[in-house]
Amino acid sequence: MGETFVDRSNRILAGVGSLLCVGLDPDPARIPRSIGPGHSPRTLRTFLSGMVDATRPYAAAYKFQLASYFGYGPAGFWALEETVRAIGAERIRILDLKANDIPNTMRLYHDGLFDCFGFEAITVTPWIGWDSLAPFTDDPAHGIYVVAHSSNRGWRALQDRRSAGRPAWIEVLDRVRTLSRRFHNVGAVVGATYPAAVAEARRRLGDRVPMVVPGVGAQQGALERCVRAGIDRHGGSLLINASRSILYASAGRDWAEASAREAARLSSMIGASRSASIRRARRSAG
Repeated sequence: MGETFVDRSNRILAGVGSLLCVGLDPDPARIPRSIGPGHSPRTLRTFLSGMVDATRPYAAAYKFQLASYFGYGPAGFWALEETVRAIGAERIRILDLKANDIPNTMRLYHDGLFDCFGFEAITVTPWIGWDSLAPFTDDPAHGIYVVAHSSNRGWRALQDRRSAGRPAWIEVLDRVRTLSRRFHNVGAVVGATYPAAVAEARRRLGDRVPMVVPGVGAQQGALERCVRAGIDRHGGSLLINASRSILYASAGRDWAEASAREAARLSSMIGASRSASIRRARRSAG
């Protein structure tokens, strides 16, 4: 077996020296007008290219919300593929799809998104059944992040329902840990707006199980608490995702520079929290 997704993702985190994941979720209504009309495919490509160039020094990963590209039609998918290729293999490239379907359909997702578009990982949900994830777990070189605890306000309606005496999201985390130990390519999504859930997720997942934590920035997730709670004992296996706060840091002609500054600021805050947490852990162990 070659390099697994877990090994690859932790290698990239260590090499880049950052836990920041930039969400490339373009909104035509918010793209700076100085670039051009927000719904123009040319504007989209300029915006994405500039955003990648501006944030690359600070980002270990990029996450693409697929819904953001549908409004551009076929040109949106061209821009998506082009951007994924331009980012290159030294960053983790994640499609936020939350795929959930029968195994045969999931196999088609797997082949198209990994072989044709060049993603390393996608987000999925397990509600049709854990067997639906088999086309992905059979490929340890590519990863899946299973949505366990989301950052929206309505998460409790389903994710907190009791199953065998415990919340469903806890049961999801326990299954993720089992799958990750076996296949070395399974992680979890846990929203930053609930730092206690991030802490519980890491406690249950253990070391070297990757986690994406969205909701930092525009959703006002508790960044420092989430970093402290979410890193494993090696100081890795965690991506803190920020989208709107970076993408729309400025509506003016300085949009790229402003996005670079915001990405640098978040990466620095994440790094400081990570270093402080590692120092505390070492003092406790000593």
